[in-house]
Amino acid sequence: MEQGSQISSSIQSLTKDKEIRYTDEELIIRFQDGDEQAFVELVNRYRNRLMTFVCGYVFDIDKAEDLVQDTFVKLYTKKDSYKPIAKFSTWIYTIAGNLAKTELRKKKRRPEYTFTQLGSNEWEFTLPAAEPETGETAEDHLLMKQIYKAIQVLPEQSRIVVILRDMQELAYKEISMIVDVPLGTVKSRINRARLKIQQALEEFR
Repeated sequence: MEQGSQISSSIQSLTKDKEIRYTDEELIIRFQDGDEQAFVELVNRYRNRLMTFVCGYVFDIDKAEDLVQDTFVKLYTKKDSYKPIAKFSTWIYTIAGNLAKTELRKKKRRPEYTFTQLGSNEWEFTLPAAEPETGETAEDHLLMKQIYKAIQVLPEQSRIVVILRDMQELAYKEISMIVDVPLGTVKSRINRARLKIQQALEEFR
């Protein structure tokens, strides 16, 4: 009887181990210690989030994919530069944001084209959802498309912070660190962005 109890306890212990979900900070430390699977898990967690974030800068899915890939390359090659004094999410978003800003500076030095010189399919763009929704109704889908359109026309500074707050659900303080502006400025930008989105949605109705 006692032996059976010990076996049961062992099985429960093994099951709990399988259910362990490491935090981002634990994963990056494991990766720094040589655990390649920890890197894979971080990529899986952040691929879609970073795509949405970077698209808020560049409005080009192909370019966003390249920048997100570059972000993960930096994560892989510069993993030891992460220090546990900061959240991993702050660190990785900052890397992605810096790469996106560098791309925008390069883009400004390239020839620009007007909308009349481009086909409509070349400049129409929809932000990818941060997480795929299940059981979404046609009405929900239409509302999300309208919200995305409203976000697209926001000024860049407002667009980025509202994506981080309302789509990525990051804390105000962390957003402040990522975009490197005061906390009060972040809050005011988000409030203005939400107001503009609300006004745009009312116009759609």
